[in-house]
Amino acid sequence: MGRFLQIAGLVVGLIALVLQFSITIPASMEAGRGLPGSIVFYFSFFTILTNIGAVLVHISLLSSSGYAWLPAFAGPRMRACVAVSITLVFIVYATVLARLWQPQGLFLLCDVLLHYVTPVLFVLWWLISGADGRTRWSDVSWWVVYPIAYLVYSLARAPLAGEVPYPFLDIAKNGVGSVTVAALAITALFLVICVVAVFVDHGVGRLRRKGHR
Repeated sequence: MGRFLQIAGLVVGLIALVLQFSITIPASMEAGRGLPGSIVFYFSFFTILTNIGAVLVHISLLSSSGYAWLPAFAGPRMRACVAVSITLVFIVYATVLARLWQPQGLFLLCDVLLHYVTPVLFVLWWLISGADGRTRWSDVSWWVVYPIAYLVYSLARAPLAGEVPYPFLDIAKNGVGSVTVAALAITALFLVICVVAVFVDHGVGRLRRKGHR
């Protein structure tokens, strides 16, 4: 089952990312951005970056010999970090973003694949095969660097590009106070998911050790 979920997650993730790229770039250029700006726009979404991370984790563990093709993404701490991050993608989209726009056609398909299907596939895979009890509480301190770095990038890019990837990060429209509250709330949610992930990872590790006795 773990191998099936890994292959399914990799295939669905690649299809969704490539399809999203192929429809985003033309639409972005029609909206007035140049090609370089459209490419930057595509890679400026937390959802896209996190799904790329999930694909890289799956690719890193494809070898049947146990050799990691991409060692940086093969370790237990990176696997858990991606599981936490893609869970955040699922929760924030389902509870906040889904009601803010109504994508149609291929955009709707990509939204469903990237925000619902790939997160579910990755987390199920992590629970079955990726978690092994080797995460540490200290790992949380570097996991949280990812969303914080993304937030800094998004806010720094906003005045230069005249846009933000997500409406709740729009200081010009919502004000500093509102954006600060949103950023703190999402960071707090991320930390809660981190805590849950470490507990779950340790629990899975104990169960596996008992099963091998």
